[in-house]
Amino acid sequence: MNAERLLAHYEKIADAPDAIERLRRFIVSLAVRGKLVAQDPKDEPASSLLNKIASLRTSKVAMGEVRPPKKLLKQEVSSKLFAIPHSWSWVFANDLWDFENGDRSKNYPSRDQFVDSGIPFINAGHLVGGRVDLTSMNYISTSKFNQLGGGKLRRGDQLYCLRGSLGKHALFLHEGEAAIASSLVILRPINHAIVPFLSRYLDSDVAQAMLERFDNGSAQPNLSSANLRNYEVPLPPLAEQHRIVAKVDELMALCDQLEKSRTAREETRDRLTAASLARLNDAGHETFQADARFALDALPSMTVRPDQIKALRQTILNLAISGRLTSQWRTANPQHEGEAEQLVRALEGAHEQLGGHRRGNAASATEGAHDLDSQTLPSSWRLTELKSAVHPTRPITYGILMPGPDTPGGVPYIRVADFPGDKLNLGSIKRTTREIEQKYARARLSVGDILLSIRGTVGRTCLVPAALSDANITQDTARLSLQEVLDRDFVLIALRAPATQARLQKCSKGVAVRGINIGDVRATQLPVPPLAEQREIVARVDELMAICDRLATNLAAAADTCRRLLDALLAEALAPAKDRELEAAA
Repeated sequence: MNAERLLAHYEKIADAPDAIERLRRFIVSLAVRGKLVAQDPKDEPASSLLNKIASLRTSKVAMGEVRPPKKLLKQEVSSKLFAIPHSWSWVFANDLWDFENGDRSKNYPSRDQFVDSGIPFINAGHLVGGRVDLTSMNYISTSKFNQLGGGKLRRGDQLYCLRGSLGKHALFLHEGEAAIASSLVILRPINHAIVPFLSRYLDSDVAQAMLERFDNGSAQPNLSSANLRNYEVPLPPLAEQHRIVAKVDELMALCDQLEKSRTAREETRDRLTAASLARLNDAGHETFQADARFALDALPSMTVRPDQIKALRQTILNLAISGRLTSQWRTANPQHEGEAEQLVRALEGAHEQLGGHRRGNAASATEGAHDLDSQTLPSSWRLTELKSAVHPTRPITYGILMPGPDTPGGVPYIRVADFPGDKLNLGSIKRTTREIEQKYARARLSVGDILLSIRGTVGRTCLVPAALSDANITQDTARLSLQEVLDRDFVLIALRAPATQARLQKCSKGVAVRGINIGDVRATQLPVPPLAEQREIVARVDELMAICDRLATNLAAAADTCRRLLDALLAEALAPAKDRELEAAA
């Protein structure tokens, strides 16, 4: 084992997303290969231990404590998995455990036969951290337990999951009676002295390789106890097993400390990130520039996880629609004062010329949800509602209720599922018949329309491209056809901002499927800066989002580098010593 280089490079790999978990697996891999502790020539070899286990089994069979080992189809283990020390032996699991399935006959307890208290009936969900958790347990009556012909636990038994969570295992250390569900099998050790090492074996990549060898590969993967009997186990001398288990425990405790240290670092970084972003969100216009410089300088140290970059993006959007992103721009461009007032009058005047807003049969807006105060905006900005922002001849509406089966050559329609993450996926678009689409002609799309999801996932947005002009939408989406005096990219920023998204969520109703009504969409408030400032905001947001993109790219690259370095170090540490000597000489 070449652990020195691994430790020397630990600081470089410590922030890899799965570094500590992989170190844990690595320790166990070394343990079951004979590379974690030194061999002692004075140790009684594993072959002698196996003879003693066989003799002990014979005695236990005579006393009725275990059953004779079943005959295996394969008589010799494969010695090609990897080389083991001379004092070790490859052995079948069949020689180390007695295997007992649960009772799968008509006596098997049904759910309606469970009782409030009684004898524990253990399933895979009760196997937690290598132990059986009895705090949330199903129980069966004593009479039902007595009917069972198998699967009755004894203290010191091991449990192994055959279905669902394949390979999950635990040690049963409780006094008293208990039985197992059909998803488990009892592994009853012949010699309890070797159980600590066997537990580590079941944690290892070797046991995982055995599982994959016998897994049937079906949609519902499962094993049988016969498969488990054929698992191949690298068995050390008993004295070495004790040293291995002690060393594994010591190193796992070190991993626990490393994990605590990493958690503490992450918590400190999270507090720094949250405080810095809160400082930006809460900053007045007078202090914003200084606070922004501080935050930008701290970005590399604040953003080491994707969720932190996401929080930064959300802060940028909130700053954009609150006016703090362009406070200096307004000071340098006073000629635009008053333009927002004119713009809002033009928006609302266009509706008045056609007799006012069309309400249709939309429900009333949710009381108290649309609470943006114009006093929190720059004095040169104004506030309007989405119903005024859209073209008066194309009011906010939803689309097709029941589009029917996908129709080749039909009219395309956009579903919420077609724009995950605010990005439209043209490859997933479905089509409906022209007859169905004609009934919803009011919701027909034009290039540049904004779509807003209103059912299921509320708040997704996207722009309609030229390829989907004259397409339609479903009832789960609202169409916003903006008047030309607004910058649609600014409106998208406003809709995507966390402050707006939070107000939309306040309006969300329903149990099985959450959604907002068209009345709330129409009442959604929109901050309105002068058109020139809208465009300036869009440019600045694009620039800052590009920085976030670079941070995300660098973060992904750094994580990949950490993973590859860890891969290389682990491969080197696991390589046979002879191979490393050859590599060094090459």
